[in-house]
Amino acid sequence: MLKLPRRQFLHLAAGVAALPLSPHIVWAQAYPSRPVRLVVGFPPGGAADIVARLVGQWLSERLGQSFVIDNRPGATGNIATEAVVRAPRDGYTLLLATTPNTINATLYSKLNFDFMRDIAPIASISRVPSAMVVNPSVSAKTVPEFIAYAKANPGKVNMASGGNGTVGHVSGELLKLMTGIDMVHVPYRGAAPALTELLGGQVQVMFADPSSFEYIRAGKLRALAVTTATPSEALPDVPTVGEFIKGFEASQWYGVCAPGNTPAEIINRLNREINTALSDPKIKARLTDLGGTVLAGSPADFVKLVAEETEKWGKVIRAANIKPE
Repeated sequence: MLKLPRRQFLHLAAGVAALPLSPHIVWAQAYPSRPVRLVVGFPPGGAADIVARLVGQWLSERLGQSFVIDNRPGATGNIATEAVVRAPRDGYTLLLATTPNTINATLYSKLNFDFMRDIAPIASISRVPSAMVVNPSVSAKTVPEFIAYAKANPGKVNMASGGNGTVGHVSGELLKLMTGIDMVHVPYRGAAPALTELLGGQVQVMFADPSSFEYIRAGKLRALAVTTATPSEALPDVPTVGEFIKGFEASQWYGVCAPGNTPAEIINRLNREINTALSDPKIKARLTDLGGTVLAGSPADFVKLVAEETEKWGKVIRAANIKPE
């Protein structure tokens, strides 16, 4: 399948946002004239679904048409993504994109689409940290102490994750690559059972999503660091991994995308509306409650994020020889 070089992809995508007004402008000004589907690749009730409903409700109220959330879970988002890729390029079928989209680009060798080629990023929404957490039985209280502990116990530190190729898994593999430590990956069928095993001491460490934060605050798990480049408002006293390992960053992010070649007028209008939503104090507070930090920015900014994440996780997946389950 044809893959555009990263530089060419960035050039083309940036050009989309800069296109002059076209004959589509009159039609685009009437957009949306009927309900819009926002497809989510994960089940109802999860973080991705909550973010989609938050943004969808705002757009419905602002644009006067229903933004219907269409949950299509399966294959870590690939089923939902393919549905959007194959939809008409008219702005009436959108995707709630997440970090797994950029992981899957390398993890799966035979996808029926190329995410960077076939999707048009519209607007980034938020970035959510994982927490590098250990069971209290582990002596390490800081990232440097954990690295020393792992080096003193090669092959004896078990790292839990919600499955092969998940954000938690690749975050741990990135740490291994950047520090040279040896941890044994123990995949579970979802983050919840992995967290349960960590609480029980069957595994020692995990890169856990915000569902772990309540256990950290209760003292049932010890947070060594958060994985975003900047500290988390949800765990303000916890340092970042990057403070100890220069350049380390791993996170879950959310954004809205359309099928490739969707008219620039529609992309730019949706970008403006979503950015307006992200400046609303109530929306920002809700995203903070979910552990996130608002991203916002132009379509070109989101294109850059997608390209950088695809490149970063591609390197990790190839180096660690990660295969889908």
